[in-house]
Amino acid sequence: MRVARPLVLVAALLPALATAATGPADLVNPLIGTTNGGNVFPGAVVPFGMLQFSPEASPLPGKKAPIAAPGGYEYRATAIRGFSLTNVEGWGCAGGSGDVPIMPITEDVTASPSTDFRHTYAATFSHTNEVAKAGHYRVALDNGVGVDLAAALHSGAARFAFPAGKPANVLVRVSDSEAGSEHASVSVDKAHRRVTGEVTSGNFCGYINEADRRSYYTLYFVAEFDQPFASAGAWHDTTVTAGDTHAEGGTGYGPKGFPETGKGSGAWVGFAKGVGAVNVRVGISYVSAANAQANLDAETPRGTTFDTVRDRAVAAWNARLSHIDVEGGTPDHRTVFYTALYHALMHPNVFSDVNGEYRGFDGEVHRVAGEQKAQYANFSGWDVYRSQLPLVAWLEPKTASDIAQSLYNQAQQNHGVWDRWTHNNGGTHVMNGDPAAAALAGIVAFGARDFDMHGALASLVHAADHPTALDTSHDGCEVECVGQRPGLDTWLKLHYIPVGAPAWGPAADTLETVAAEFGISALAARLGDTATSARFLDRAQYWRNLFDPKATPEGGYIRNRNADGTWALVKDDDNEAPHAFTPATEDGFVEGSAAQYVWMVPFNVGGLFDAMGGRDKARQRLDAFFYQPDGSFAVTKSGPLHAELDNEPSIGTPWLYIFAGQPWKTQELVRRVLDTIWLNAPNGIPGNDDLGEMSSWYVFAALGIYPSIPGRAEMVVGSPIFTHAVVHRDGGDVTIDAPSAGPGKPYVTALKVDGKPTSRAWLPESFALKGGTLTFDLSNTPNKAWATKAADAPPSFDVRR
Repeated sequence: MRVARPLVLVAALLPALATAATGPADLVNPLIGTTNGGNVFPGAVVPFGMLQFSPEASPLPGKKAPIAAPGGYEYRATAIRGFSLTNVEGWGCAGGSGDVPIMPITEDVTASPSTDFRHTYAATFSHTNEVAKAGHYRVALDNGVGVDLAAALHSGAARFAFPAGKPANVLVRVSDSEAGSEHASVSVDKAHRRVTGEVTSGNFCGYINEADRRSYYTLYFVAEFDQPFASAGAWHDTTVTAGDTHAEGGTGYGPKGFPETGKGSGAWVGFAKGVGAVNVRVGISYVSAANAQANLDAETPRGTTFDTVRDRAVAAWNARLSHIDVEGGTPDHRTVFYTALYHALMHPNVFSDVNGEYRGFDGEVHRVAGEQKAQYANFSGWDVYRSQLPLVAWLEPKTASDIAQSLYNQAQQNHGVWDRWTHNNGGTHVMNGDPAAAALAGIVAFGARDFDMHGALASLVHAADHPTALDTSHDGCEVECVGQRPGLDTWLKLHYIPVGAPAWGPAADTLETVAAEFGISALAARLGDTATSARFLDRAQYWRNLFDPKATPEGGYIRNRNADGTWALVKDDDNEAPHAFTPATEDGFVEGSAAQYVWMVPFNVGGLFDAMGGRDKARQRLDAFFYQPDGSFAVTKSGPLHAELDNEPSIGTPWLYIFAGQPWKTQELVRRVLDTIWLNAPNGIPGNDDLGEMSSWYVFAALGIYPSIPGRAEMVVGSPIFTHAVVHRDGGDVTIDAPSAGPGKPYVTALKVDGKPTSRAWLPESFALKGGTLTFDLSNTPNKAWATKAADAPPSFDVRR
C-alpha cells in the first residue's frame, strides 16, 4: 500500500538490544518496520504463534484514529494503552485483532476506561526504556511500571514491576480490540487469582464496506496471577463499579465501522501497595474457555517462571532462524536479514489448540486429522502467494503442508469458497483475484506435498469453472468483493474481466485471475492431470485479451475493456470527465498504475516481451520504468510511470531484466533497493510488510536468488550480499559462496553451479528441491556478456498459436 514518505530515523535512535550475539535471534530487531507504514508489531511471539503479546499504542499525537497503526504500534507514538494478546504482522486498513489489552496502572480506577479507549489510563513511555527482541519485549512505562512480556505457542507470560507507594492495578480491557467488538465478557475469580473472559470481533477493513463490518471470531482467554487480589472492580460503558467481578458488553462497530467511544466493558484487579513484581500467565483459544485453560496448563503451567517462557521463546526463534546461516555483509545487513526472516516466519499462525481442536469457517468445532499436525489461520493471499509461502515451503515443508491443508479445510467449511484474505476463522474477501491456486502451486513446487493435493485441486478447478451467486455479486466491491472469483461468469464468456463486472479493478483482476489459472495448470501438471493442466494453461493466456498494442505511441499496455470489446476510457478522479488511456492511470488497477501492472505476467515473460515488440523494446521500456531520464534510479516514490518497490505489484519486475538478457541491471537494481529502502531502523521496511511477504522478498534478494514464477520453483539469480550462506533443508542444503561480495560489488562476472560454469542466470526446479552449491564471482563492473543470449533466458509458459 502507498504510504507517506519515510520518516528519517537512524539506527542510532534504537535502544541497545544485546551484548554479544549468541544466535540469530540476537540479531533480530523487531522495531524495524514500526513506522513508515510497515505496520509490524514489536511484541513477543514465537514462530507461527497463536499468541502475540504486544503493546497497543494510543493514536499519534493530534490524530483521531482509533489506533496508532494496524498492528497496534507506531514508533512515533508516545503512549501505550495496553498489551494485547493477539496481533497480525504488517497488515493494513484500520487493523484488527489486538484483543484483550492488559494494562498495569498506578492510579485508582475512578473513570471507565471505555470513556475514551484510545487514551484513558494510557501511560507515556520513551524508546530509551524499551527493548524488543525475538520472543520477548520490555518497556518501562512513565507511570513507574516495568513491563516484561514473553510468548509461547498458545500462551504467554508477563511481569509487571510496580513502584512502591502507589496503587497497583491491572486493567483487563476485554472489549477493546483494535477494530472494536460485538460482544465481550470478563469474570474475576479472587479465590484462584484468575481472570477469564471472551471477546467476539472481526471487522477487518469494515470501515470501507459493510461487507466486512461484522464479527467472525471469538477469542477466549484465561489469566492467572501469582499474587492475591486485594481489590477488584468492573465497568460497562461509562459506569464503573468497584467490587464487581463480572461485566459484559462490546464496543460495537459504529455507523462508520469504528469502535464507539463510551461503549465496552472490562475488569480490574488490584494488589497491595508495595507488592513489587506481579507475574501473570495467559492462555488463549478460539474454541472455548476450557481450551484456553488447557493450552495454558499444557505450555505454561503454574510454577513456570517468566525467564523460562522467555528462554524457550528465544530457543524457538534460534531453531527457526538457523534454517539459514549467513557470513559476511555488514552488521546492519545481518540484522535486517534475520529480522526479515523473523517477520516471514510469523504467519499464517497456528489456530488449533493443544488438543487439535479449532473453530472452522462454518462456526463448528473441528479437529485436525491424519498427517495434519496443526490448523493455521491468517492468510493474506494476494500478498503471500508471491514469495512468502514459497519461502516457508522451502524451509519447512511440513509446516507449509499443514498451511495448505488448512486452506483446503477452510474452503470445505465455506461452501467450497477459497476466500482470498482469511482472518482467524472468517473470510474477509479483501484485495482481488483468486490467490489460493497460485499459493498452493507454489507450496507444492517448493516441496511441501503432505496434504490432500488431489482434493484441493478438484476444489479449485470446480470453483474456477462454476460461477456462484457470490461471484456474480457486487457486494463488497471494490475492495472486498465477496466472491472467490468475482466476475467469473463474464470471464468464462469473454475471457477477460470487463468494465462493469464485479471487481476492484478489471485490468488488475484479469491479471490476478490469469495467475490463478496458471497456478491450477502448474498444480495439475505435478499431479499428472495433463488435460486439466493444458486447459488452464490456455486460460492463463487470457491476459492477451486486455493487451492493447496501440495503447500509446510508445507501446502496448494492459488496459480496461468494455463487455462489447471496445477499449474503455479512463477516469482517475470522480471530478474529471473520462479521457483517453494514459500509462499513469490507476483506473482498473489495484494499488498501482497501468505502467506498473503491464509487467505482471510472470509465467510468460517471453510472450509479454513478444507482445511488446521483442526483447529490445522490452529493455527500453524497463529502462524507462526503473530509471529517470538522467540515469538515476526510480525504484520508489517516483510516480505512477515508475516502479514502486514498496508494494507487491512491482516486486517481481526488477528480475525481468534476466529474461531480457541484461542480468546486470537486475543485479544493480536489486542491490540499490536492499541498500536504500531496507534499513536497520524503525522506518526500515518500505510500506506494509503484509504478513511477511515483503520481508520474504528481502530474504531471497539478499541471498541472490528469487522465485519469479508463482507456482513454479525455478529461481532467477541476482547477486548475494553475503560472502557465504547455507540454506539448511531436509532435501539437501543450498550453499551460496561469494567471496568477493561487499559494498559496491553487485555485478556477477561468473557463476558456477555445483562447480560447473553456467551461462544462465536462473536455476531449475531441481536445484531448489535437491540443493547444491552456487559460487559467484562479483565485481564493481558489470559483465555484459554473461547470461545475455535468448537461449539463456528463464522459461516462459505459453501455448502454441
